[in-house]
Amino acid sequence: MKKYILIFLLLCIMLFAINIGSRKISYNPNLSDLGGVYLLDEDDLDFSMEISGMLSEGGSIVADGKRSDEAVDVAANGQSYNRILRWGIARKPDNQIPAADPGAPELLAKYGGAYIGDTSRKVIYLTFDEGYENGYTSKILDALKANNAKAVFFITGPYLKEHQDLVRRMVEEGHIVGNHTIHHPSLPTISDSQIEEEVLGLERAFKEKFGKPMRFLRPPKGEYSEKTLAITYKLGYCNLFWSFAYDDWYRDKIRGADYAYNIVMRNLHNGAVLLLHAVSKDNADALDRIIKGAKERGYEIGDPIELLPESLKQRND
Repeated sequence: MKKYILIFLLLCIMLFAINIGSRKISYNPNLSDLGGVYLLDEDDLDFSMEISGMLSEGGSIVADGKRSDEAVDVAANGQSYNRILRWGIARKPDNQIPAADPGAPELLAKYGGAYIGDTSRKVIYLTFDEGYENGYTSKILDALKANNAKAVFFITGPYLKEHQDLVRRMVEEGHIVGNHTIHHPSLPTISDSQIEEEVLGLERAFKEKFGKPMRFLRPPKGEYSEKTLAITYKLGYCNLFWSFAYDDWYRDKIRGADYAYNIVMRNLHNGAVLLLHAVSKDNADALDRIIKGAKERGYEIGDPIELLPESLKQRND
C-alpha cells in the first residue's frame, strides 16, 4: 500500500512540475511590480507581430487582415476614446517627409507624443526595440560607441530580468533606456490599472537597479488609443513612435546587411526617427555603414532626448 501511495505522490509532483514549466504568465494585479518583472521569461511574451500598422516600405501589416482608412479622431467621444489605432507611416520618394495617418500627429501632440524630430534639420534619431535578446545587441552597442552616436533602447520586463549586463552597458555608455512595458500587451486591450502597472512596474524595477527614470514609452505593436496616450502622458511619458520602420523583427528572415543598409538609405529624411529591431542580424551588421552613410549624406545623429517635449522635461524624477 505504501508503495502505491509513494508512486501516486511522485506522479502528482511530476504533473505539477510539468504544469509550472509549460504555463504562460499573464498579468496578475496581485503581484508587486518587481514580482511581475522578475517572474517572467522571454518565452512568456508574444513577439510574433511587432508592428501591426503600415510600414515605411512593404505596405500594411495588420493583425486582423485589414486596415482602416478613417482619419484619427482627435476629439474624445464615446467608444472612439479607446478605439485601437495602429501607428502607420507612408513613404514618400526622394527623401521627403513621410505621411502619418491623418489626424495622428495632432493626437500625439495633444498628449506629448512624438514620431519625428525637427524637419528643418538634417538630423536622424536611432531607436531600437529590445523585446528579447537575439545575440546582436553587443555589436550594435559597439557600432554606436565607435561612431559616438546615442540611441534609445526600448526594453521589456524579461529583457531587464535576463540581460542586465547589456542594460547596464546602455546606461553607462550614455544611451536612453525606454519602456516597452513588462508583458508587451496591446495597451488599448487592458484596463487602466493594468496600463499603469505595465509601465510604472517596469520603470520601478529599472530605477531600483540603475537609479534612473524612464522617459520614453513605445507602445507594443504600435497599437494605441487616445485613452492610452492620455494615461501614459499623465504618468510622465512621451509615447515615441517612428517615421521609418521595416519588417526586420522576423528571426527567420535574414536578407543581409546590404538590404538593411539600402532600405534605410532610401528612407532617410529630416528629423527621421528610425525604428530598428535589435534582434536583426542584418541591422547589427549594417549599423556602422548606416551611421557613416547618413553622415556622408549630410545628416547628423541626434541625441534622442531632443525628442522629449517641453511639457515633460520638468518631470519629477
